[in-house]
Amino acid sequence: MAYVVGFFAADGYITVTKRGGQFWSIQITDKELLYSIKRVTGSEHTIGERIGNENEKTLYRLQVGSNEMCADLRRLGFFEQKTKSMSVPNVPIEYFSDFTRGYFDGDGNVWSGLIHKKRKRPTFNLIVAFTSCSKDFLGCLHERLNTLCVTGGCLYKAKGGYLRLQYSAVDSLKLYDFMYNHRDFQKSGLFLERKKLVFEKYKKLKCARSSAG
Repeated sequence: MAYVVGFFAADGYITVTKRGGQFWSIQITDKELLYSIKRVTGSEHTIGERIGNENEKTLYRLQVGSNEMCADLRRLGFFEQKTKSMSVPNVPIEYFSDFTRGYFDGDGNVWSGLIHKKRKRPTFNLIVAFTSCSKDFLGCLHERLNTLCVTGGCLYKAKGGYLRLQYSAVDSLKLYDFMYNHRDFQKSGLFLERKKLVFEKYKKLKCARSSAG
């Protein structure tokens, strides 16, 4: 469930109807992952589908009506207007890698490629970044990751008013190990394969370049 909480922190929201009904929802383009989240949460609700046009991807939404679950989310610090006010919940250390992976899959990105292309020998790089409108959230995430797996990372304001917590190649690989290389990861099966593959492709190419050089 720590993964789901992390993903909700990135891409989830709570709504309250005029009659007092309370719902928590996640709306994303990754259909298979949303069905996995539905399975883990034990939900029997139907996943809705909004077909996109030629310039938009199809969106899938899981909406669960539960006053009790919404109350639990509020106790974790997630409210109706959580974008700028949320903070990192008190997730136990043994589950923090799952929480981090969940948030990364929702509001994180990973990139690999060549930088300094005009130099004689361009650098093959790997960058991981977490994004949020909440400085407190990213600051706390940065601090907790520093105590658990990486000592680097840079927090800065990006275009559009967002904040980014960014890591260089060495620390990005440490994050990879933290998020994916542990026993509980194999049990949950919750992750976005396309993001995990970026790390693995980088590691293979880096190894090949080192062997050739």
